[in-house]
Amino acid sequence: MIDVTGASIGFVIMLGLMFIGLHVGIAMLATGILGALVYFGPPVLMSFGTNLWATMNDFLLTTIPLFVLLGEILLRAGITRNMYDSLSDWLSRLPGGLLHTNIGACAMFSAVSGSSVATAATIGTVALDEFKRRAYHEPLVLGTIAAGATLGILIPPSVNLIIYGALTNTSIGQLFAAGILPGLMLTGLFMVIIAVIVLIRPSLAEPVQPPAARAERLRRLRHLLPPLAIFVVVMGAIYGGWATPTEAAAIGVVMAFGLAWHNKALSFAMLHAAFIATIKTSAMLLFIITAAFFLNFIVGLLGVPQAMSRVVTNLGLSATEMILILVLFYLVMGCFLETLSMMVGTIPVVMPVILHLGIDPVWFGIFLVIMMELALITPPVGMNLYVVQGVRGRGELADVYRGILPFVFAMLVMIALIIIWPQIVLVVPGWLY
Repeated sequence: MIDVTGASIGFVIMLGLMFIGLHVGIAMLATGILGALVYFGPPVLMSFGTNLWATMNDFLLTTIPLFVLLGEILLRAGITRNMYDSLSDWLSRLPGGLLHTNIGACAMFSAVSGSSVATAATIGTVALDEFKRRAYHEPLVLGTIAAGATLGILIPPSVNLIIYGALTNTSIGQLFAAGILPGLMLTGLFMVIIAVIVLIRPSLAEPVQPPAARAERLRRLRHLLPPLAIFVVVMGAIYGGWATPTEAAAIGVVMAFGLAWHNKALSFAMLHAAFIATIKTSAMLLFIITAAFFLNFIVGLLGVPQAMSRVVTNLGLSATEMILILVLFYLVMGCFLETLSMMVGTIPVVMPVILHLGIDPVWFGIFLVIMMELALITPPVGMNLYVVQGVRGRGELADVYRGILPFVFAMLVMIALIIIWPQIVLVVPGWLY
């Protein structure tokens, strides 16, 4: 058994390894190996092979490469650009014009990609070409793309929610259901922020342009059907009980192949690029998950969950007080650590406390993912900031920093809302389960 001091030293060592630039998987694996050697000796390390096999043999984890491949195929099949153009027909009439299209396109692509970084790169590539020809305030344009892309890990299907569910043994179906309403509300908050800013300072956006003819707008609505169809079929298969999340993801990939063929984009070169990108992303994610499972195994042997629970009991913290402490904790951590590192690295320590306080693990999963969204757009390490700036290919990163500030406020409001009214998260899972 280990006390809280020893556990804290191990946690600091792991964070220190991440801070100096070591890959998160290696940092977690090294921390687990160090704990095993110091407290148990080399024989415990022999269990790593069994642990690795048990982790990689989990049918649920097959979902990750399937959803990554789904997003890659849609990106390379040109479906995203058509979707963006169709959304602009309807959303550009709001105060802020095409800025709303950025948010709407990010939300819709999030519903099939499961990744914030992929959403930022995809929508950024499509949108920034359009904005070069228009008189919009560039920092605000960049901010809408970076913030809208964070929806990729909240709106289902989300790779981060799959990883959280695998690490905490929480139902993926319930997590996906729980992300729907907060995802839609956060999308609405982003649009409200844009409208308020533009109404206060109209010079930041072009005046609302006359819409295209109604017949033309209705004709282009067909471009929204492919992503909507994939979302409905995948989520419907899960919640209708017809398929597991893994089987539903496979159905989505088959549909994506069909759409790519229909768009005349299906070729060996396109498939090769999609498969290579999927392999790279999936290998990285699964290595991190393997390291996290091994660390969790060592943490369990050392009795860290029991030690943390005793400390919380002695401090007399309520569930709300603990959540507020975690808000500050993750806000600070998000400024310095990559989101997946932060999520996977803290779950072994935080989750026992959450369960001890009686906090619903489904609610906490959504809370944690929204905090990860904040980390994606908080400097200096916010990944979406660098992705959007990389797609932009010119100017200063400070422009993205300025543009993102209003949306950080919107996310903090969203966190406050789910703390005050937890049913925002739990109502949809309650209906479906």
